[in-house]
Amino acid sequence: MTFISTLSRRSGMPAFNVGWLFTLPAVRRQRRQLANLDEAALRDLGLTKAEVAHEVNRSIWDVPATWRV
Repeated sequence: MTFISTLSRRSGMPAFNVGWLFTLPAVRRQRRQLANLDEAALRDLGLTKAEVAHEVNRSIWDVPATWRV
């Protein structure tokens, strides 16, 4: 980890933080659960089937920046 941080500072590249990689299994699990919700649950959340389909089909690493610790 230190090598990566040091290398990125020297090369001008942003540092790669591996901490957020541990959230990927949670993202996968949450998207699977979202896909399995029924119409009533989706209405309660204010979501449409199209919005759910869009979220479920996103790449596993496509998460909000705030999740990337």
